[in-house]
Amino acid sequence: MPKGGKKGGHKGRMRTYTSPEEIDAQMKEEKERKKKEEEEGAAVNDNQSEDKLTASGSEDSDDEGSEKRKGVEGLIEIENPNRVAQKAKKVTDIELEGPKQLSRREREEIEKQKAKERYMKMHLAGKTDQAKADLARLAIIRKQREEAARKKEEERKAKEAAQAVATATKELHTLSLK
Repeated sequence: MPKGGKKGGHKGRMRTYTSPEEIDAQMKEEKERKKKEEEEGAAVNDNQSEDKLTASGSEDSDDEGSEKRKGVEGLIEIENPNRVAQKAKKVTDIELEGPKQLSRREREEIEKQKAKERYMKMHLAGKTDQAKADLARLAIIRKQREEAARKKEEERKAKEAAQAVATATKELHTLSLK
């Protein structure tokens, strides 16, 4: 991309382009610099690892307290009595089955569910006011349906009797004509 931004240079200057040879030279310099840094870093790391191997196990407990500090923290010693160092918890130390503290919302939700279940059990047993009203309404509807069925049956029987009488009178009438 040309130097000078999107709209060109400042005050009508011409754009300047980097030649491919310059780009290749810059890339080679960066690679060489990285290689040198890696070699120097590897040599320093080898020395540090040898020092750690020769140290005894008593220093291992000291390593836990001195964690790698970020920024200026490593340079300045701070003694804050209120600061609590966070320790890494091991998987074996975590208590999964211990008593769990529930939040207020969770407790209220559980209580609400239990109350609803108790109400449904009482409702199914017919002990609540709403259940009693429902059962009374159902009894009234049953009686009405039974009465309607009885009336229908009586009407059907009356109709059959009327038809029987009508057929009997027709037969008598036809017999009398003969």
